[in-house]
Amino acid sequence: MARKKIREYSSKRLLKEHLKRLAGIDLDIKSAQVNEKTDFSALADAEPWINSTRLVVKPDMLFGKRGKSGLVALNLDLSGVEAFVKERLGKEVEMQGCKGPITTFIVEPFVPHDDEYYLSIVSERLGTAVSFSECGGVEIEENWDRVKTVVVPTEQTLTSDLVAPLIATLPLEVRPVIENFLQGVFSVYIDLDFTLLEMNPFTLVNGAPYPLDMRGELDDTAAFKQVKKWGDIEFPLPFGRTMSAAEEKIHSLDEKTGASLKLTILNPKGHIWTMVAGGGASVIYADTVGDLGYANELGNYAEYSGAPNEQETLHYARSLLDVATADPDGRPRALLIGGGIANFTDVAATFSGIIKALREKQAQLKAANMRIYVRRGGPNYQKGLQKMRELGQELGIPLDVYGPEATMTGICKQAIDYVKPSPLPLPFQRFMR
Repeated sequence: MARKKIREYSSKRLLKEHLKRLAGIDLDIKSAQVNEKTDFSALADAEPWINSTRLVVKPDMLFGKRGKSGLVALNLDLSGVEAFVKERLGKEVEMQGCKGPITTFIVEPFVPHDDEYYLSIVSERLGTAVSFSECGGVEIEENWDRVKTVVVPTEQTLTSDLVAPLIATLPLEVRPVIENFLQGVFSVYIDLDFTLLEMNPFTLVNGAPYPLDMRGELDDTAAFKQVKKWGDIEFPLPFGRTMSAAEEKIHSLDEKTGASLKLTILNPKGHIWTMVAGGGASVIYADTVGDLGYANELGNYAEYSGAPNEQETLHYARSLLDVATADPDGRPRALLIGGGIANFTDVAATFSGIIKALREKQAQLKAANMRIYVRRGGPNYQKGLQKMRELGQELGIPLDVYGPEATMTGICKQAIDYVKPSPLPLPFQRFMR
């Protein structure tokens, strides 16, 4: 399961579309998304309700506590919304320890209300936890002892018996409405492969449920079967995170292939770089470098798996090598290639694309004082390793090649020993004191 956050606008769209289909509940949700491309006149034409009701506007940027941070404006007309947005659009804010610009807002009708309820549905290892409280809103954390939770076992539904303890303290007249709503939302959650769905708060408007604040996460590994139900879904980057040109290129490549191609730049000036096959192996390499005290030297996290073809591997390696060899500073750099022991991937075939990229980037590798460490096992690995040995001799670049007899952690130690600054001779150490 891969939990991916979606915008509040997307969460409410999915809930409105599918709650009616699955539970017969027609939510009167209206919302619009606003960003730098928004023409407010065109927006008013497309969404007539915007000119006929008072409005709420807030950032839709995957962070919470917007109200407590003064980032929610209530009871405005459209001109007030436009002024609020223009004053804050593109401005950098700090939220929950992360800094970044506000680029996207959600605009909704202003809904006066008295009661505020809390609902959370989240996937756990052995089932799905459903939490409810009649004390929702900005003070939910201060009233966490009033949140009640039940766990619905995997492949079971939210029955009336399970709902009963959640709503036991509600007035009798609202219990049937809340029960029906909780069961309907749970059906949407399961049917659309949500991994988290939270409303804080939702309220009742003329006796009907209405979500005021909402956040959701989807299991993006279910995208292949949810194309029609999700529609044009967006998975934004976490707040404060932006993609470099290389990351954008690999992300675009990853979207077009059945293989998995991942690249995250951690430190563009780092001296230890990885091009690792397999998610597990890539984590081991990165964690080992960190455990040995050199996390600050780790340039990237990278992973290729799922048997990418030669062209895909070539494009992937080109992008990674361009970043790993940028701005030489005279210090040695190390590149870890390979990974664990493959089950089905033809090692020699995937190495072919990498070898082509290394040939193309020969001058850059030499200028960056790069030493390459290769460690791999699996189908046809002997042929792949032999190609790598021959490449090292051809390019005149230090290239150490190992099979499964060498440990992944041991290779990391070698790379660190190569890049770490040499200690000063004893006389200079005394002088520096």
